[in-house]
Amino acid sequence: MTTTTRTAPASDIKDLNLAAEGRRRTEWAERSMPVLRQLRERFTRERPLAGRRLSACLHVTTETANLAVTLQAGGADVALCASNPLSTQDDVAAHLVRDHGIKVFAIKGEDHATYYSHLRAALEHRPDITMDDGADLVGALHMVALNRLDDLAPPVRQWVETLPAAQRKALVSGVIGSTEETTTGVIRLKAMARDGVLQFPVIAVNDSDTKHLFDNRYGTGQSTLDGILRATNLLIAGSTMVVAGYGWCGRGFALRARGAGANVVVTEIDPLKALEAQMDGYRVAPMAEAARIGDLFVTLTGNVNVIRLEHMRVMKDGAVVANSGHFNVEIDLEGLKQAGQGPTRVREFVEEWRLDGKRIFVLADGRLINLAAAEGHPASVMDMSFANQALAAEFVVQQAQRLTKDVHRIPRELDAEIARLKLQAMGVTIDTLTPEQKKYLVSWEMGT
Repeated sequence: MTTTTRTAPASDIKDLNLAAEGRRRTEWAERSMPVLRQLRERFTRERPLAGRRLSACLHVTTETANLAVTLQAGGADVALCASNPLSTQDDVAAHLVRDHGIKVFAIKGEDHATYYSHLRAALEHRPDITMDDGADLVGALHMVALNRLDDLAPPVRQWVETLPAAQRKALVSGVIGSTEETTTGVIRLKAMARDGVLQFPVIAVNDSDTKHLFDNRYGTGQSTLDGILRATNLLIAGSTMVVAGYGWCGRGFALRARGAGANVVVTEIDPLKALEAQMDGYRVAPMAEAARIGDLFVTLTGNVNVIRLEHMRVMKDGAVVANSGHFNVEIDLEGLKQAGQGPTRVREFVEEWRLDGKRIFVLADGRLINLAAAEGHPASVMDMSFANQALAAEFVVQQAQRLTKDVHRIPRELDAEIARLKLQAMGVTIDTLTPEQKKYLVSWEMGT
C-alpha cells in the first residue's frame, strides 16, 4: 500500500521538502520552453481563464509544471493529478504546491487505489474545464453522466454515490469543454462522439500538427530510448529491436533505435504504415515472426495485447519487453503472470519472469518506460505541445457557446502561430510569399 503524506489541505504529495529541487529543475525546463513562456506573459496580462476551475490529469513533470503555472497565470484555479502511477516527479509536485499553491494529487509509484483517489480529488474540484492525457477524467465524468457507476473505480464510485442526483448532473453539465493530449485519448473520445454520448466539446490537442509531428515523433523517439537505457544499460548497437506500431510515436522511436545501431524490425496492422516502414528501410514482419528474432521489444500502438503469451513463449532467453504506449495493456502481463514464474526484481525498473525455462525481462511493469525510468519528453518539444494545451483551454472559453458536443482541433492558424513562435525562438527565419506567388496559388488562369 502506498504511504502518502498530507502536505497541505488541498494536496496529496510525497514530501513538501523536495520543493527546492523541483523548482530548480522546473526552471531549467523553462529555459527550453520559449513559446509557453511568451504565452504565460500574455496570459498574465489578459487573464483569459479568470474565474475558471481547471482539473488536469497529466504526467506531473517539469514541463507540466510550466503548463500549470501558465494556466494559473491566465486566471485558472488549477488542480492536477497524475495520468500514470509511475510518471510523477515528486519534487515537481512539491514545488507546485509550495511555491505556487496549486492543488496537486500525485505520488510516484502510487497504487491503484491511491491513483483513483487522486482522480477523485481532481473531480471534487468541480472543474469548468478538464485537461486529459488518456481521457481518464473525461471517462469518469461520462460514467457519471450515463449512470454507469459500476464502471467507476471504487474510490471514485464511493464518492459519486454520496452525491445527490442534482449534484451528479451539475458535475458533468458544469464542464464547458475539455482538452486531450494523446492519440489513445483522442481515439476513445472520437468513439464516444460517434456513439452520441459525448457530453461536452473536446479539443483534440494531439491532432495539432505542432503536437503529433514533434511530440510524438521526436519526443517519444528520444525519451523511449532514454528510458530503456536508464532502466537496463544495455548496448543497443547490434541488437534486434522490434518496434510494434509505425504511427508517429513508432516511427520516431524506430529512427532513434536505428541511429543507435539497432537492427529494427517493425510490426504493423495498417498496410499503408507497413509499406512506409518498408520503404523507410526497416524490415517489416508479423509479431509471430519478429518474436523469434528480437532482443528488445517496444510497443507503441495504443491497442491491447499486442505482445501476447504466444509471442513470449517463442522469444529468446533474455528478451526485454517494454511499452511506450499510454496504457499498460499492450503487453499481456496477466497471461504472463498465469503461465510464468516471478517476478524477480533485478534492477529498479527491470523484472525477470521465467517462462518455459527462459527468462523474459519486463520493464516498468509494462507502463510508459519513458516516464517511469526516465523524465519523459525533452522540454523543447513539450513547449509546443503545452502551448497547444494552453491555447486550447483559452479557445474553449472563447468558443464555449459555439462548440458542438464533438471532438474538435484548434484552428490551423493557431497551430501555425505556435510553429512561427518556435522558429523565432530558435533564430530561424523562413521565406514569405510574394504578391505574385499568392495570386498564382489561387488563380486558374495562369498556366504553363
